[in-house]
Amino acid sequence: MNFNRQPTLENDLLILQPLTAEDFDQLFKVASDPLIWEQHPAKERSTKAGFEPFFKEALESKGAFIVIDKKSGEVIGSTRYYPVKESANAIEIGWTFLARRYWGGDYNKSMKKLMMDYAFRFVDNVLFYIHETNYRSQKAVENIGGTRIAQLENIPLSTRSAATVIYRIPKS
Repeated sequence: MNFNRQPTLENDLLILQPLTAEDFDQLFKVASDPLIWEQHPAKERSTKAGFEPFFKEALESKGAFIVIDKKSGEVIGSTRYYPVKESANAIEIGWTFLARRYWGGDYNKSMKKLMMDYAFRFVDNVLFYIHETNYRSQKAVENIGGTRIAQLENIPLSTRSAATVIYRIPKS
């Protein structure tokens, strides 16, 4: 699969740019809000000590983005693409967080559509791995058409301790 997991993507609301080490301070400013992590098992990400390993992992993933409000130019969050080990015909979108003032509106939906439209040029399935108690994220994925699954193409999918629920949105 010739899938560049860090293109620059943009639409009328957002710009998604490849995450760089220089983005740490601006992104931590957003991530330092404890309510962002309220339903996530890694609540310590609102602290600098907790956010640093998350950020380092994001850089090393070679699939992470910084999310920018196109109108204001302000950094409002982050998201990632990540390979699905059980299938070359799927990509994961995850590790997403947005500043609270961007919750419940068009921004998350717009970001996911932008990422899915790009991903569907290369794969037929987009997956979202979510912690079982992160109801806010589950609801957001359901609102964009996600269906809960346990396998893909008759292959059981592995979960992670921090992501035990899997949703799928097919290309069709």
